[in-house]
Formats: sequence, structure tokens, C-alpha cells
Amino acid sequence: MSNIDVFLIVDILGTIAFAISGALAAIRKRMDFFGVLIIAFVTSVGGGTIRDLLIGDTPVTWIRSLTSSYVIFFSAMAAIIFRNKLKILRTSLFLFDTIGIGLFTIIGIEKGLMFHLHPFVCIALGTVSACFGGVLRDILCNEIPVIFRKEIYATACISGGIIFFILRHFSVNQDIIYLLTAGTVISIRLMAVIKSWSFPKIEMNTKK
Repeated sequence: MSNIDVFLIVDILGTIAFAISGALAAIRKRMDFFGVLIIAFVTSVGGGTIRDLLIGDTPVTWIRSLTSSYVIFFSAMAAIIFRNKLKILRTSLFLFDTIGIGLFTIIGIEKGLMFHLHPFVCIALGTVSACFGGVLRDILCNEIPVIFRKEIYATACISGGIIFFILRHFSVNQDIIYLLTAGTVISIRLMAVIKSWSFPKIEMNTKK
């Protein structure tokens, strides 16, 4: 399987995960059919759109190809149809969101490499791709974005990006790089929630 094929599969799987994540978030908020589709779409393409605009890759990816739109539509429909099977919506939302950030971190990094950008910038693009669709989703759903809370979120993406470039430096097979990068992001995110890892909140001392 060529690198292009693997990249396309990762992109589609990430889009599916984020579309379902967005749809479940909208369903939790009791939105109508149109609202569910919009939130699913924004969650899936929001981070990638910001990434593409930052590096001047326009028209942005989802405008150049309808593949993402089709994938988002059918993923959102699946989430709507099987919503009663996903009885614990909060858990399902968390799992799909976690898978999404793991896969979209890779997409953002690879996009940066296509433009021959510095590894630091590529990791930043991977983090933007992974996190900012969720930021837009949470804002539209009237929630404080997860990335701005005390939970480990963007840090997991950055850690995955570091692993990506360490493995790339040692010429590890690209499929293995993808697997371990996504695995790192997903594992850190899961462990952070299970073990209640978090950064301390910044609080102001109001005492005089």
C-alpha cells in the first residue's frame, strides 16, 4: 500500500471519528437534524480549514474535494440512526473525539511536511488540525472548549508530534510512524482522563 493510500485512509478515518463526535455533541444538546449535520461538519473540517488558511493552501481541502462532505454526511446519519445504541453519549463522544485528535494530528503534520515547514511548525499544525474542530464544536454547543479546560488535550497532540519526528529521524516505516503517533496521542488522552491527570488551574489571589 502506497503512502498516499495510507494518508487517505487516515484522513477518512479521522473525518469519520470527528463527524460522529460532532453529531453526538449536537444530539446531546437536542439539536434538530440540520443542527446535527452542521456541528458534525464544523467539527470535522474546522481544524483543517484553519490549518490550510494559515499555510495559504487555498481553496481549503474540503472545498477542492467532496469526499470529506460525503463522509461527514453519512457518518452523521449513522450517529443519528444508531444514537439509541450509543446509550452513554458522553463516553461515546469522548472516545470518538479521542480517536479523531490522534488521526488528525498526523494529517496536520503531514500537511506541514508537504509545504517543507520546520518540524516545530508541523507539530503546531497537527495540533491545530486536531484540536480546533473540537473548539468550534464546543463553542457552537455553548460549552467551554475542552482545550481551554484543565484536561490534557493539546499536550497529547504535541507529544504525538514529537514521537512522529523522532521515529522519522530514525527512518522508521511510515505505517509504523502513523500507528505509534496516533497511539501516543490516544493513549495519553485516555490515561489523562482515567488517572485524572491535569495541569493546575491559573487562579488569581483576591485576598488583600
